[in-house]
Amino acid sequence: MTRGTRGFTQAELKTKRVAVLQGGLSAEREVSLRTGAAVSGALKGLGYDVVDLDVGKDLPARLLAEKVDVAWLAVHGRYGEDGCLQGLLESMFIPYTGSGVMASAVGMDKVYAKEIFVARGIPTPPYRAFQTAEAALAAVDALPFGFPVVVKPSREGSSVGVHICKTREAYVAAVEDAAKYAGTLLVEQFIKGREVQGAVLDNEALGVIEVRAAREFYDYEAKYKAGSGTQYLFPAPLEPAQYERVNAVCLAAHQSLGCAGASRSDVIVTESGDVFLLEINTLPGMTASSLLPKIAAGRGIDFPALCERLLLGASLKA
Repeated sequence: MTRGTRGFTQAELKTKRVAVLQGGLSAEREVSLRTGAAVSGALKGLGYDVVDLDVGKDLPARLLAEKVDVAWLAVHGRYGEDGCLQGLLESMFIPYTGSGVMASAVGMDKVYAKEIFVARGIPTPPYRAFQTAEAALAAVDALPFGFPVVVKPSREGSSVGVHICKTREAYVAAVEDAAKYAGTLLVEQFIKGREVQGAVLDNEALGVIEVRAAREFYDYEAKYKAGSGTQYLFPAPLEPAQYERVNAVCLAAHQSLGCAGASRSDVIVTESGDVFLLEINTLPGMTASSLLPKIAAGRGIDFPALCERLLLGASLKA
């Protein structure tokens, strides 16, 4: 029998009630519903007893009413991949997929994650963090790096609220927009280079894919809009040493936060070959255009097998 990393076998899980938690209350709700639908369909096709739950304030009661034994987490953004949902499931003693409370909370906050990356010697672009839009605007002439810069909210995913700013005017507009979202404001030096993404699965570097967006960068529309023109190249056409460097950086990021299951990291490879980690996603998307399934498929792991492998790793982490 195939046994998961925390003790479940396929046979045991076939007797369990599995809830695919999706939707939620964040700006990434629509992406989450697409992830949930894809995962649910895959698990049902493998013979699992699956119930789809759209996560709302009544979730604890619905988990009890449905007699849920195991949770497959497909909720992106706030209240889903930031440790809140993980903490609820821990308190209800329901094993769940992916990272635990601490790794999820730190990974969701880009500022705290970057502090850990810097402390661990993982290369990441220089940055400044601001508690308010007013502070970020007042510091425009005191930034330790010049334009262009990247402005982003610290606790959103899927590139929500992210802007590349080449001028002071663009910076002002970007700060005002990013301030609408959760968390502090992160202002980061723009690093020009190739956009690649590395995945980690069960503490093993899975591979690297290059993303060539038709837009200025791999933003929300480039990720999810049909016909966006985005190209995906797997394995990423990098020099072997660069490819292994990206794998190593992504694995180091995963391990530095204590992640479990799968993670996917955004990386820039410069023309000179330097590698910079931008951020880590501790609950990667599983839509038709998502990168973790593309990387896994390139390694011979089809979508249903990937969903099942993550389910086999479901556990309590507290």
